[in-house]
Amino acid sequence: MMKHMTDKETDKTTTALRDMVADQFGRIRQQVQRIAAGLSDTAAVWRPDPEANSIAWLVWHLTRVQDDHVAFLAGHEQVWTTGGWFERFALPFPADAHGYGHSSADVAAVQTPMADLVAYQAEVDSMSTKYAQALTAGSLTRVVDTNWDPPVTASVRLVSLIGDCLSHAGQAAYVRGLAERAGVR
Repeated sequence: MMKHMTDKETDKTTTALRDMVADQFGRIRQQVQRIAAGLSDTAAVWRPDPEANSIAWLVWHLTRVQDDHVAFLAGHEQVWTTGGWFERFALPFPADAHGYGHSSADVAAVQTPMADLVAYQAEVDSMSTKYAQALTAGSLTRVVDTNWDPPVTASVRLVSLIGDCLSHAGQAAYVRGLAERAGVR
């Protein structure tokens, strides 16, 4: 016989779900803050190889993807455009660019000061946390992309997004270590 959850149990489950997703977004934020702490703008754009990604590009890219995906899931505009970040960064890319398919020259074009990258990421984190605090089990089962088999649900998109962002943060931390070893100040 199946046991049905009480309203109190459902409330606890929903709270736990929201807290878990918000925690994951917070981990991205913490990683970006650790990477940026005391980092010079010179080190932020340093690349260990002409074809490698810089810390600045990696942080910009992971933040753009998070902004793009969470805004889509939440059904509102991206912080990138509504918060004036697109104009402030003045990158040579269209407003909908988020780094997929970028060339080495595109990576080199991201010369944005770390303070601006961290501030943009903070706004995206705030938007993401608000989204997480409104999640329900039902909202996570919503199909958001039918181009895949099986179709992608909001929960699958969130897991993919969080994994991608944390991977890029790890890459940025690694590049920071390389920059430090190379004496880049």
